[in-house]
Amino acid sequence: MGAILFPQRTSRLRRACAFDVMKLFVSILLALGLLTGAASSVQADDRHHATAKKTTKKTTRTSAKQARRARLHQPRRAAVPPAARLAALRSSAVLILDPKTRQVLYQKNADAVMPIASLTKLMTALVVLEAKQDMAENLTVTGADVDRLKYSSSRLRVGTRLSRSTMLHLALMSSENRAASALGRHYPGGTRKFVAAMNAKARALGMRHTRYVEPTGLSSANVSTPKDLARLVVAAEKHALVRRYSTDREFTISQGRERTVYHNTNRLTASQSWHIRLQKTGYISEAGRCMVLHAAVRGRPTVMVFLDSQGKLSRAADANRVRAWLTSFNPWASASGLQGSLGP
Repeated sequence: MGAILFPQRTSRLRRACAFDVMKLFVSILLALGLLTGAASSVQADDRHHATAKKTTKKTTRTSAKQARRARLHQPRRAAVPPAARLAALRSSAVLILDPKTRQVLYQKNADAVMPIASLTKLMTALVVLEAKQDMAENLTVTGADVDRLKYSSSRLRVGTRLSRSTMLHLALMSSENRAASALGRHYPGGTRKFVAAMNAKARALGMRHTRYVEPTGLSSANVSTPKDLARLVVAAEKHALVRRYSTDREFTISQGRERTVYHNTNRLTASQSWHIRLQKTGYISEAGRCMVLHAAVRGRPTVMVFLDSQGKLSRAADANRVRAWLTSFNPWASASGLQGSLGP
């Protein structure tokens, strides 16, 4: 027998169903509204970001244009005047000479008498070569060659036997003091006669303000002037061995079973931009950093003398400054660029 539905209960069920349908419809409308709002928010964010990106690009382009205009209107940096390069020289005494014409291109305290340290070894080389001694003869380093004045170090051991030629090579290229001392000791009459020959050669070259007391340069009593040293450089450059040994970059000797590698004391010899025919460096505390060069500048032979330069790299820096000055100013082009003559 089927269920019996009373009229009142049926009416309540219908109203409940209608209410549920309305709630569902309202929920759907609210959901659609939220989705629409979220989409609108996303679109608004996208528009905002796009606008910001365009503004940034425009600002960047504007800034770049302004920077270009600013660079165009900035005054160009003035070139360093040639005189300023010479004013920056850190050597106390300088002489720049054209050895062919003997014209002085630049000078600074060129007559100042000063200690010359190992520049002494150029005269040592001249005396050895002009004495016509056997360059293949073996010389022995002894205790007499050890530095008792400055107590400087040496890699040339006592007892080492090397040819006179090799000793000269080490003295000129690496400023080896024991080698220079051994050369002087093996001169006829010993070191005393050798020093006398050094002073006699200085007088013969017209080096009137130069005095030597020993062949290494360790003594501050070895003195000269930039002008006198320029004369020495001109004379020494005529000897092929002096040119070769003083500009050699590296040389190896054997001491017993060991091999000792020596290098040039002048860093400029390793530079491809320099064309150096002769060089010598020197240093003791009383003399400062010293250097002489015989080099080609603008294709012309040039002698440079630097004495008492302060700072380990200063003498090379001074040489570069002088070369830049010679290249830009070209004092050879007019008589106004010359500063006298060295004389005969």
